Amino acid sequence: MSLLLEPSPAMIKEQKLYREMGLTDEEFAMVERILGRSPNYTETGIFSVMWSEHCSYKNSKPVLKKFPTEGKHVLQGPGEGAGIVDIGDGLAVAFKIESHNHPSAIEPYQGAATGVGGIIRDVFSMGARPIALLNSLRFGELTSPRVRYLFERVVAGIAGYGNCVGIPTVGGEVQFDAAYEGNPLVNAMCVGLIRHEDIQKGIASGVGNTVMYVGAKTGRDGIHGATFASEELTEQSEQKRPAVQVGDPFMEKLLLEACLEVIHSDALVGMQDMGAAGLTSSSAEMASKAGSGIELNLDLVPQREAGMTPYEMMLSESQERMLLVVQKGREQEIIDVFAKYGLEAKAIGHVTDDHMLRLYHRGEVVAEIPVDALAKDAPVYHKPSQEPAYYREFQTMEYVPTVDNYEETLLALLSQPTIASKEWVYEQYDYMVRTNTVVAPGSDAAVLRIRGTNKALAMTTDCNSRYVYLDPEVGGKIAIAEAARNIVCSGAQPLAVTDCLNFGSPEKPEIFWQLEKAVEGMSEACRVLETPVISGNVSLYNETNGEAIYPTPIVGMVGIVQHMSHVTTQSFKQPGDFIYVIGEAKQEFGGSELQKWLTGRIFGKAPTIDLRVEAKRQKQLLAAIRAGVVASAHDVSEGGLAVAIAECLMDAPGLGARVTIQGDIVSELFSETQSRFVVSVKREHQQAFEQLVQAVCIGEVTNDGTLHVTNGDTCILHVPVETMRNVWKGAIPCLLKSKD
Repeated sequence: MSLLLEPSPAMIKEQKLYREMGLTDEEFAMVERILGRSPNYTETGIFSVMWSEHCSYKNSKPVLKKFPTEGKHVLQGPGEGAGIVDIGDGLAVAFKIESHNHPSAIEPYQGAATGVGGIIRDVFSMGARPIALLNSLRFGELTSPRVRYLFERVVAGIAGYGNCVGIPTVGGEVQFDAAYEGNPLVNAMCVGLIRHEDIQKGIASGVGNTVMYVGAKTGRDGIHGATFASEELTEQSEQKRPAVQVGDPFMEKLLLEACLEVIHSDALVGMQDMGAAGLTSSSAEMASKAGSGIELNLDLVPQREAGMTPYEMMLSESQERMLLVVQKGREQEIIDVFAKYGLEAKAIGHVTDDHMLRLYHRGEVVAEIPVDALAKDAPVYHKPSQEPAYYREFQTMEYVPTVDNYEETLLALLSQPTIASKEWVYEQYDYMVRTNTVVAPGSDAAVLRIRGTNKALAMTTDCNSRYVYLDPEVGGKIAIAEAARNIVCSGAQPLAVTDCLNFGSPEKPEIFWQLEKAVEGMSEACRVLETPVISGNVSLYNETNGEAIYPTPIVGMVGIVQHMSHVTTQSFKQPGDFIYVIGEAKQEFGGSELQKWLTGRIFGKAPTIDLRVEAKRQKQLLAAIRAGVVASAHDVSEGGLAVAIAECLMDAPGLGARVTIQGDIVSELFSETQSRFVVSVKREHQQAFEQLVQAVCIGEVTNDGTLHVTNGDTCILHVPVETMRNVWKGAIPCLLKSKD
């Protein structure tokens, strides 16, 4: 659209065109009060993206304040590109997780790929070198052709971008449920390493300093992407395909290396990724954080398409772009660094002291807006909250399943896509590039060595959204606790959390209640387990034609392995080792894999959790691992104890297990009771282990390649490991090959 064809301020108001951009009548009136006049087309677009939920967190800010964000290791909490935690030796780890759900539902390959690209830029904008990628994915049932298409293309997009940019994709999770049929979740996490002195912030300070644009040229892709991410999906969403950005991982690699070199120049004042809302968010946020203003000459913005309007340039979400603020007079130093990588760094404006975002185009002022009105002073809403009727109903239910054939049930659970091997997924990822990966995908947590030290980092993503649906507060606690369990099982001390809160529409009181309660549960768990929230993302309006996804607060967690000798995996190691269980089973089957397999539904109460017990068991197990008396460790999660023991055998060639259980067989084998671990211990370490950990010895590792379970003198389960392995590894490839 040319400038001549853009609607006038009067037309925007009279025809309420601002509604199409996502502003309400009340918000448009607020804009008029702020400006003292009606906004023009460009200004209306700028307000609409900056006041979208995706950029402003206007509906979720009151809830997010509940998170604990400070701790003895925290160097940078929420508010910058990524959070940063101290890991000693002058080093720190930067990490963040973000969503790219709506774009991935419309164009799965590029939606997923650009999600990866964006989170990488968030990390290196802080001055950190990205060392690992993880993801958390949710899809509908694989029996649907559409879901199979989305699943295959999302995985291809993650692999295509991560592999090309040369950062290993080392971990993640994939779960399948009909609740995600029309609205998949694609959450990408990046972890980076940084020296304390290299930490950067996205600020535009120093009046007269130069604003520089670096990276790819601006095109028309991704316009209004932030607004698109702040509305539910409908049958018309396919028409939003042009809003999905297109990524170039090779350009990203060049940009990454150039930015990591330029941070060593004291000419650099601030740096920020042009992410959601592109040039608009980066310029307004950098100025607002610094208490300054910014003037930009849009004629100087590198453009890859002719005739772009100010509206298009400011709202474009073209990928692989960064905004820098540089000391006046030292621009050439920055230009020279980027030129080494074949990239253009171009001065497009300067810092002012009037707290305004002022845009020039063809010699005229085309936008003039207070930066704080776009950033820290954006509207905040306190939405009504109401307990859903389904929750009250579920709290009155007691579900106790009946199982006739334990072998058949175990094999059926191992073939459920949520439990089954994700090898089909991670074999497409290059998880060994840069050769720092110590524990590859497939164990409780990924582990990467920190070169130059004897330390390592453990990292994971977790969330059982069924529990959160049944009881958001309890489910929120469990999401944090399970992530911490996975970190501890790898031999690491949990450090901090990044989260991605994926929920339905906050306009619905029942959905907002889910968000509130989940965050309350997560916050309590973070305080008890000493894992502050240092970064994150909110993705609301995850609905399709009015039907919301399960509430899915994804938890990304990083922990520190103090010595490489502490690194632990879930696989049993040798015959004769004793098998222990930490924690007892209860009759808890609400939201379980067994319940879903038997009934096709999710209902009842979520498993209970006592966070003090959780913390105690985690500390005991970590102490035993550090004492060198644990051969393997694995948390009991989806599918219960039987599945956990089977998983310990999947990558243990030739080994089997002989186990004896007491009490109720179904609960012992398949309950998903929380705060439980399966641990193997060498015979010579038995006494030392039992002095450190409260646990029950239930059997030993064998060399007969069979899982043999008895209850008293009765054999209740006798199945070859190879049979379990074939079912577990073959489930997802088999479903992907199936035809309707």
